[in-house]
Amino acid sequence: MSQKRLTWVDVTKGFLMILVVIGHYPGELDVPLIKYIYWFHMPAFFLLSGIFFKEIAKDQNSHKIVKKRFMQLMIPYLFFLFIITTVRYSMELALGNFDLSWYLHDLWKLVIAGRFARGAYGVFWFVTTLFFTYLLFIWMTKYLNRIKQIILLVTFYLVAHLESIFAMHVISGSPDKAAQTIPMLWNLDVVLMAIVYFALGYYAKSVWMHITLPWFLGSIGIAIGAIVADRMGFLDYHLSMKFLRYDHPLLDLIIPIAFIIGIVGTFQRLSNILPLHWLTKVEKHSIAIMYLHIFTDIILNDYFQYGLIGFTILGLAIPIIISIAIQKLIPYGKFFLGDIRAKSPIHI
Repeated sequence: MSQKRLTWVDVTKGFLMILVVIGHYPGELDVPLIKYIYWFHMPAFFLLSGIFFKEIAKDQNSHKIVKKRFMQLMIPYLFFLFIITTVRYSMELALGNFDLSWYLHDLWKLVIAGRFARGAYGVFWFVTTLFFTYLLFIWMTKYLNRIKQIILLVTFYLVAHLESIFAMHVISGSPDKAAQTIPMLWNLDVVLMAIVYFALGYYAKSVWMHITLPWFLGSIGIAIGAIVADRMGFLDYHLSMKFLRYDHPLLDLIIPIAFIIGIVGTFQRLSNILPLHWLTKVEKHSIAIMYLHIFTDIILNDYFQYGLIGFTILGLAIPIIISIAIQKLIPYGKFFLGDIRAKSPIHI
């Protein structure tokens, strides 16, 4: 892979990580910025992962590939799960909470995880969903021909929307509460939707590697048109993968893909003329940012008052500082942050 290609990918992921932080801002805004971010930012991560997926031959042993992906995704997951939980429980004990049933109930939610793990664990669902999406796509591409793959993906997509209809319209209520009435370990049902975006990245790899001007301009037009339609009241579209909210079978493809093409095309062009090193640095520390930005706010918001800008800056800066400290001060710190090139003391 060329350096140029790596640059736009890292820059794009860095930008998307900033949007993840902004998307968890708990305050009120004058414009529905967070709703628009949710239209595309999580599909974008699955799609970008699909672009760099490498198919495994039918006679090839997939054990090493699965182990590698497990170490990249699940080791940081378990590491930050332990760190955050240890700090939380230490704070609870310091405040006098000695109720064993509270800790057992909380631990049970962390085992189930997915959409049931809230607060400081709000992003953990993405990692388990991505890991099992990757495993399922390995199986599909290894044992099924392209036609069968597409048929299965269409089936997954339709089943995901049927589940969403059941949650949003039969159960009804707020999306988070409705989705949590459907028991599911690690948000595995979201894999049905995530794998479609993942596959779109994989199948259209040549398109994504170089967004042509017609695709770029057309997608920008669709994205702007969707925002204008929403602001004028002609469109009421929402997307929340975590809570199974898929509003429209057609728009759930058109709107996210249009935004993703626009963003990828923008950074492919900008990275040719601007260094954008600050975004690559954000991407470099994206693991810590993802896991710690919500917890950072939970700890600090009792002591400081800040708006969206302060929330975003703190949600980036403090996790980056912690990420650097982990790498410098903790033995095998890079390994716990998903760098499988770091020497590991753990044998799996």
